[in-house]
Amino acid sequence: MTGPQETALNGRVALLTGASGGIGKAIARGLAQRGVDLFLAYGWHGDDAEEAAVYARGLGRRVGVASADLADPAAPARLVEQAIRELGGVDMLIANAGTAQVTPWHDVDLELWNATLAVNLTAPFLLAQRVLPAMIERRFGRVLFMSSVAALNGGVVGAHYAASKAGLHGLMHHLAARVAADGVTVNALAPALIGDTRMLPVSPETGETALPIPVGRLGRPDEVADMAIAMLSNGYLTNKVVTLDGGLLPR
Repeated sequence: MTGPQETALNGRVALLTGASGGIGKAIARGLAQRGVDLFLAYGWHGDDAEEAAVYARGLGRRVGVASADLADPAAPARLVEQAIRELGGVDMLIANAGTAQVTPWHDVDLELWNATLAVNLTAPFLLAQRVLPAMIERRFGRVLFMSSVAALNGGVVGAHYAASKAGLHGLMHHLAARVAADGVTVNALAPALIGDTRMLPVSPETGETALPIPVGRLGRPDEVADMAIAMLSNGYLTNKVVTLDGGLLPR
């Protein structure tokens, strides 16, 4: 265990959803190492979120933990209100929670479509809508949406998932242009084929990862966390989708 590093993020408060997954836990640990206080939200696997909280508290960080079903449109407001109540505010929003059910496009029914967009697109918007006014007032804020290369190439999970992540890109572009002059950045990080997570996509036809990875291996959650924290640390980077895919989609 290392001590907190002195960075531009030191003393800030981050609201992180999806904190119990592999990527979420890695981001939580990385932020804690850089002196960030954390409000960790999870849908399932509370033990994993508590593990991340214990690590952060061991570094002297203030940490709140809450369970939330982000398919419930009232959940984002409750999370933000609790984060403010327990930690005094939200300087950074990392909307990392997501849902993915591998389904061919012709089998996607309306229930699955709506449930996927509720978690992957509507909840991030409602969270951002709640935290942005105070960020603008303080003239500092960071919003990072966790997207996917499926938004760029369609992916193998399904039309519902690709559409939800592509919607995040449109939302990011809209918000970023309107808050940049107020010291607030809004970006999206689009990883692909990351190991040690519960959302590694596989082909519904073969049950295997469908695309070759030029670097020859799966990505690691800590590599996603490193990129996320670099984006959160940079006040000049905004209105950008950054892909992290081992060279899968050269751009």
